[in-house]
Amino acid sequence: MKKKPTGDLALIKKINTSIVLDAVLKHAPLSRAQISELTGLNKATVSSLVQDLIDNHFVLEIGPGQSSGGRKPVMLLFNGKAGYAIGIDLGVNYIRGLLVDLEGGVAREYQQVLKRQDAGFAIEQLEQCIETLLRDAPESPYGVVGIGIGVPGIVDGSGTILFAPNLKWRNIELQKHLEERTGLPVTIDNEANAGAQGEQKYGAGRGIANQIYVSVGIGIGTGIILNKELYKGASGFSGELGHLSIEYNGKPCSCGNQGCWELYASEHALLSSASPLGCESLEDVLQAAAEGDEKIIGLIRSTGDFLGAGIANIVNVFNPNVVILGNRMSRLAQWLEPAIQEAVDRRALQYHRERMRILFAELGEQSAVRGAAYYAISSFFAKIKSGQH
Repeated sequence: MKKKPTGDLALIKKINTSIVLDAVLKHAPLSRAQISELTGLNKATVSSLVQDLIDNHFVLEIGPGQSSGGRKPVMLLFNGKAGYAIGIDLGVNYIRGLLVDLEGGVAREYQQVLKRQDAGFAIEQLEQCIETLLRDAPESPYGVVGIGIGVPGIVDGSGTILFAPNLKWRNIELQKHLEERTGLPVTIDNEANAGAQGEQKYGAGRGIANQIYVSVGIGIGTGIILNKELYKGASGFSGELGHLSIEYNGKPCSCGNQGCWELYASEHALLSSASPLGCESLEDVLQAAAEGDEKIIGLIRSTGDFLGAGIANIVNVFNPNVVILGNRMSRLAQWLEPAIQEAVDRRALQYHRERMRILFAELGEQSAVRGAAYYAISSFFAKIKSGQH
């Protein structure tokens, strides 16, 4: 007696649904006939799957398109407002949150200064951010589908922050805690990885195969994208290039090493030098530079020179198409850029730098928070495609 092939048919339907949804996400607006052409699936199958996606609020019919003779086709669009996701960038001295729709469009923003770094206080502030964004979420069929968070430290596969030197955190089970508190799926990753994803998906890195995102804030983190995939290394901890040694007998670092790159090229390094000149914050530095303060501009250029030295090392190792500079220091782009470029030209191998470009994050300070939200969206899509919605 033959076994019923129901499991196989269900699997085939999941795969085909995923193919049709991908076609709509990437090529909309498009018609059922165009989906059939793009995917190779027959028209009856496409019609049935599109109807399922319409019934489940993922696809909308938006009226007639151009006819190539005969009846005008009905055009389809992905319904970005079917649900929302929360993205959070937990900085050393700030919390930035966004509520976005399923296409990454920003619906609400949240930002506050983080006055203390102890885990208890910071997590309380984080929960407040989440509660505010949840409260502000518009009505939608799927509500808020998940939360993504970028943090300045080493995160393991279970969303535990193993070590965040600038926050002085060790072994904080943040994902577990927040999932219990909110009842929502939570994804946690290093902030620079989230920034790299944000720029690749929505910013300066779109369509670029090999890119290194350098997040320059209080510390320095890097997100490495090779062949369009985030590179995480053997244990998932790659990208701690802020702790490259650039001074053999240099200053001691909170990570336990000495002479780390971030001690010379970060926002913290710049403010340490600018403080005696009366600039206590990045905003003060920005204002002084805009007013033509030569001493401050000199300090920015010196920071840019150190940034360029580290970037030259990265270029020599990874040979990327682009290096993208993001996070708070990207606000000083007009003064940093010439110094960085000069240092890279002087230090990087000629063949490596010939076609390599240095860009500043298109999303400015929002690269990581947009990338964090994208983690939540892509986890939700993965569930839809596997038939779990």
